[in-house]
Amino acid sequence: MRLAFDPVFGEVDLTASAEELADLAKAVAEGDGFIGSTSSRDGGTLTGIEARKASITGVRIELDASRQVLVISGDPGARAILADNLRAMATAEDGGHLHVDYFPEHPYLLEGSVPIVVNSPHGGMPTR
Repeated sequence: MRLAFDPVFGEVDLTASAEELADLAKAVAEGDGFIGSTSSRDGGTLTGIEARKASITGVRIELDASRQVLVISGDPGARAILADNLRAMATAEDGGHLHVDYFPEHPYLLEGSVPIVVNSPHGGMPTR
């Protein structure tokens, strides 16, 4: 898995294999786990993603700058929605990407969350 933080746009670009995305989806759904990045800590890359349970309503995605780790926390229902979206990207066979960006009245993401672009393991734009 490769995680690159773009400080100009304030978003994280996530590129992973189908297996890594499935592992991340499982960790998010369970609210427990760490998925490490294969990239180094230089050049805006992060060391991994940590999933946590939290007593908040919704999902918060934040950067732990001291550890260079993206932290995803939230209540079980909201984490389940994000996990389903991650699983869908892991199993999609036609490429593309998923934007996880807050907007007013977002169904699960909390305001102030770091936006993420999740790239399909098959790359590129959808072919269908």
